[in-house]
This record gives sequence, C-alpha cells and structure tokens, in this order.
Amino acid sequence: MNTAKIAWITDTTASLSKEFIEQYNIHVVPLHVVINQESYKETIDITQKEFYERMKKEDSKFQTSQPAIGDFVELYTRLKEDYDYGIAIHASSLLSGTFQTSVMAAEMADFKLLAIDSLTGSYPLSFLIKKGIELMEKDLDSSEVVAKLNELRENTRLFLVPSSLDQLRKSGRVSGGQAILASLFNIKPILSIEDGGAKIKDKVRTEKRALAWLLNNLKTDLETKIVKKVAIVHANDSEKAAELEKLVNETFPDIETESMMLITVAGVHTGVGTLGLSWVCE
Repeated sequence: MNTAKIAWITDTTASLSKEFIEQYNIHVVPLHVVINQESYKETIDITQKEFYERMKKEDSKFQTSQPAIGDFVELYTRLKEDYDYGIAIHASSLLSGTFQTSVMAAEMADFKLLAIDSLTGSYPLSFLIKKGIELMEKDLDSSEVVAKLNELRENTRLFLVPSSLDQLRKSGRVSGGQAILASLFNIKPILSIEDGGAKIKDKVRTEKRALAWLLNNLKTDLETKIVKKVAIVHANDSEKAAELEKLVNETFPDIETESMMLITVAGVHTGVGTLGLSWVCE
C-alpha cells in the first residue's frame, strides 16, 4: 500500500473547478494575464470571464505570461514540510514556459517532483489530473501513474474555431491581408493543439461547416476508441456553447458533456467568441 504523502500541482490552464481543487487539495499556480503591460494573476486578480469581457470592449494589448519562478519556489518550499514528493502536470511546454519553471523551482527548493508536460491545456489537462488521482487511489505506484498519463496525453483532442481572425492578426499569428481575405470569403480556420503546439488543421466555409467538421472528427474517433466525455469550450459565449452542446447531445446521446471557458493562454490568440470541442480517447 502506498503510504507516501503526495502533493498534486498544476496551473490555471487546467480549468479545474473550485470544488475539485478543494476536495483533492490541488495546488494551482496562476498564470499572469497582461493587459496594456499591467499584470493580473489569473483567477485571483481577474477571472477568465472578466478577461474576455475586457477583450471585447477594449482596444488594448492582451497577453499572458507564465508564473514567476518565485511563486513556485515558495510553494515547493512550503510543500516540502508536509509532503514526501509532488506530481505536477502543466500546460504544454511549447505554449508556455510554466512546465520548465516548475521543474527548475523544485530543484531550487530541493523538493522531489515528478513533472509531466501535458502537451496540451484546458479540458485534456484537467482530465489528466483527475485520471492521475484516480489511479493513485487504486494504489498504483507513482511511476506507473506517470507512465499511464504520458500515454494518455498522446490521445488528447482540443479543436478550436475562432469567431474571427482579428485577434489572431493582433497576436501576429496571421497577417492582416490573410485576415481580410478570410473575412471576405467567410473562411473559418480550425485550430488543433497537438504534439504540444497549435496547428491549423483545416479551413472551411461558414461556422456551420466548422461545427460539422468537429462532430465528424469525434465520430471518427468513436469508431475505434472509447470517449466517455466531451467538453465544449468557449471564449465567453455561453449561448453558442449551449447550442453546440445540444448538437453533441443529439448526435451522441451516450456521451457525457461539459461546458467550460477557454483558457486565456489560447483565447489571447483566438479571441472572444471562439468555440471548440475537446475529448480524450481512452
């Protein structure tokens, strides 16, 4: 029986509910949201909803930044007093420097840490944390748990459909000319987080076709894999998210669904009104 006392650590890209965090005593280090060079700790100084509301109303520069290394050093120094070691699961190291900062801070604090680069964020990251806790409760060895989570991260899906290319243009992800042409022809890029990075998977005409594309990819996975739950992610557009969730429920009635706000690390590039689907193949 595993008698070691283990701390679970993550960051605010995990989209975990307050209830889950409190129930399992998850230690969540916030990323920073930067608006016109003024920094706010996500979920502490500003919520994701507030961030998107400001993005919609203000002609400001919106950015995100990783937690300060001192935040992690302070946490690990404190955890060392009460825990034998920690398991940390963080946002993709290609999208944020949070993973590397966490590992470096643990070394500085001399705290034993098993660190996992999730290669993703949002719902898939929350899934990995929940699955890890579930496996530890089944008394698996921590090395087995880490190995299983590293396998699962290869089977995560996170697809996003920006409502417009305006924010992608502002963040430098597409040129102004591309954004104008896409707008004129009503082209919707479909973005995917895979292998740790963001990729354009396809370009379709109209939002309706984009949503059909998402559902078709879910259907394809269901033909050969097990998917128990699907998350509808949205950048502060609960009405459209509800419509997409209804569509998923009608098309796949046996699958559980959940709606959640899109993490700001992604939303700072994709913009307000972004819709997406996410799931993990088991």
